[in-house]
Amino acid sequence: MPQKLVDGFERRVDYLRLSVTDRCNLRCTYCLPAEGFRFLPHEDVLRYEELLRLVHIASGLGISKVRVTGGEPLVRKGILGFLERLCALTEIRDVSLTTNGVLLESLAEELWAVGVRRLNVSLDTLQPAKYAAITGVDAFWKVWQGLCAALDRGFSPVKINVVTMRGVNDDEIEALADITRSYPFHVRFIELMPFQPEGYEERYLSADVVMERLCAMGTLVPARSENGNGPARYYQFLDAPGKIGLISPMSHHFCPSCNRLRITAEGGLRTCLFSDRHVDLRGPLRCGCSDEEIAALILEAVRKKPQRHHVNDGPVFQRKCQSRPMTAIGG
Repeated sequence: MPQKLVDGFERRVDYLRLSVTDRCNLRCTYCLPAEGFRFLPHEDVLRYEELLRLVHIASGLGISKVRVTGGEPLVRKGILGFLERLCALTEIRDVSLTTNGVLLESLAEELWAVGVRRLNVSLDTLQPAKYAAITGVDAFWKVWQGLCAALDRGFSPVKINVVTMRGVNDDEIEALADITRSYPFHVRFIELMPFQPEGYEERYLSADVVMERLCAMGTLVPARSENGNGPARYYQFLDAPGKIGLISPMSHHFCPSCNRLRITAEGGLRTCLFSDRHVDLRGPLRCGCSDEEIAALILEAVRKKPQRHHVNDGPVFQRKCQSRPMTAIGG
């Protein structure tokens, strides 16, 4: 097999976001539709053995970093055993996990024991009542205790992902950023993406506006990214132990440096978050295709990876973006 994945625009692809489930114990307003969404039948979700086989094949093509996502990955039965096997793959040098943090406090020790060292935790507010309104669950303190447990155990970095929404949590930008002055968290402000059409334009807040608010809080200096060509631009208040990240997929897209693939819980390979194109890998896995045949499918998908997304180009592309909710694609 070739030793590296390079797309048609000379971008090297070495990072895989692997969704293990579309199910979640929260129902965030920007991630799941209020009605009409049906979770995948159990038999349509890739088995752990199938996921591990895909990672093994992808690693032979140059994938060296894997982020496990969902839905909420910690709700899937047997997830710790899967993570242990994933972390044991010698070809993969970095395994990280994205979680909503609800179950993090009770699982922090076990996650560390199986080999996970980096965590992304979703937290859009510091107000318990607002948290319940956004997620549909009264679990703010569970998440905060999980974050503290992760720090205590030694996970680093622990990143807090904040989706900024006008009229929802834009009044907390300063309070959320201020966390980095007391804790070594990386607080990352992420622009809302149009996966839910209702009220998107009214709620969207650009990273430029967030940056103006942050600069008014004090001197911000550029900080080193610990993830190479990841999407965040990092800054730091003077003498602060934590960092602040800005992720701007809408206003300042980072397509020229995109190095990632996504595999959905049902085995759809996506080369762009915003595209409705995907390559079915579950069918070939279950019909007896060889590793070489599956590798060829991955190589061809990467060859056709688009140069950039077109979500800002008009309503037709926004409808494509909205064709599946975020929980079904993988966060």
